[in-house]
Amino acid sequence: MVTLEQLKKYNVPGPRYTSYPPATHFTEAGVLKPRAGALSLYFHLPFCVKQCLYCGCTNVLTQDRTQSGVYLDYLEREMRLRAAYVSEGAEVVQIQWGGGSPTFLQDDEMVALGDRIRSIFSVSDVVEFGVELDPRNVTESKVAALKMAGCNRASLGVQDTNEAVQKAIARIQPFEQVVSTTKWLRDGGIGSINFDLIYGLPLQTVESFSQTIDEVLSLSPDRLAVYSYAHIPWIKPFQSVLEEGLPSTEQKLQLLQCAIEKITGAGYIYIGMDHFAKPDDGLARALKEGTLQRNFQGYSTLKGVDLHGFGMSSISHVGDRYVQNQKELSAYYALLDAGELPLLRGYEMTKEDQIRYQVIMHIMCNMFVDYEELSRELNIDFATVFAGEIGSLDDLEAEGLLVRKARGMKVTALGRLFVRIIAMRFDAYLKKGEKKGRYSKIV
Repeated sequence: MVTLEQLKKYNVPGPRYTSYPPATHFTEAGVLKPRAGALSLYFHLPFCVKQCLYCGCTNVLTQDRTQSGVYLDYLEREMRLRAAYVSEGAEVVQIQWGGGSPTFLQDDEMVALGDRIRSIFSVSDVVEFGVELDPRNVTESKVAALKMAGCNRASLGVQDTNEAVQKAIARIQPFEQVVSTTKWLRDGGIGSINFDLIYGLPLQTVESFSQTIDEVLSLSPDRLAVYSYAHIPWIKPFQSVLEEGLPSTEQKLQLLQCAIEKITGAGYIYIGMDHFAKPDDGLARALKEGTLQRNFQGYSTLKGVDLHGFGMSSISHVGDRYVQNQKELSAYYALLDAGELPLLRGYEMTKEDQIRYQVIMHIMCNMFVDYEELSRELNIDFATVFAGEIGSLDDLEAEGLLVRKARGMKVTALGRLFVRIIAMRFDAYLKKGEKKGRYSKIV
């Protein structure tokens, strides 16, 4: 059982390790190289009608519904340019639509996007196809269109069901909308459902958040993600209006403690960091089987898959290269008009980066490190090369976050909450003091 004292002690800034090194180290764009193997495709669909005040996503605010059709045409241009960097026969095993709000698109546009993806890329018959949904703009017809596009997984942005909290963050969303959307998805054949919640929002109390959790658990989602509210007014100035109502650090940690106890008490497996899943869900199975992976969408069930991102601001990870697209819509369009990939920045991993990436992914995803296994995998003597890092774990072992043995180390159930702390001990850039950018706190 986690204590408030431990939550306070380890509530320090640190990378989320959706990449290594973190995206704050990206510089020149560079180029991608064609690679064989399975593919994951991410599509950033940035449009929103209104701004939710807690949001840190890259979005475009508009009520002009014609913008999505223009954007889809540019997405097709980008897909055709990017296809040259995908080896013939490479099969797409995972697709994700994020935003913004993907359901800003009209019904026929969602079907058309699904068709365009399949016309350009070879998509597996058993592809995992997920979409992020805002229950406020989901209808039965949109669910039918998503199913026609090939979607078989959905993630609903719930955040909090309390009316006062919803008013404070400018996202009025009666729980009945979540209930209706969940029913439409299940009735429409999209059976795998995740709910996103956020703790640390203005006016949240342990009592109110406990009720939120009870309400969403009553709908029996397959997965739950409980994210810490990231207050970043230096990036998102509109968030500054929330400052007066934010819970104290201790109150925020109590909210997290409440969430962990209630969700695991309901039988969900704590995957790590902010993710929970039913024991028979793919995430829980991937954790057990050692095939869990982390990328820019969080935890994924497929390990060793190249990620190609499409749309403004999206990030790709192909082999040893990261690239990010232009963050502004006008710049994204301009480069595609010129017949160029709309790249902004990137990073080519060094040999040491690649080794440390594998180590950190083992910690973040497998929750253990087998020294002999990694020695063979990385062609190094792991225990010798990382002797300093292994020796630095004394305090974390004493706190019960991990257990070390002669052949390796294992993250404990308690340590899953603080897995970023453990991974940070193997981060060469933090060790050298080369921290770039501002990181969110661990909890």
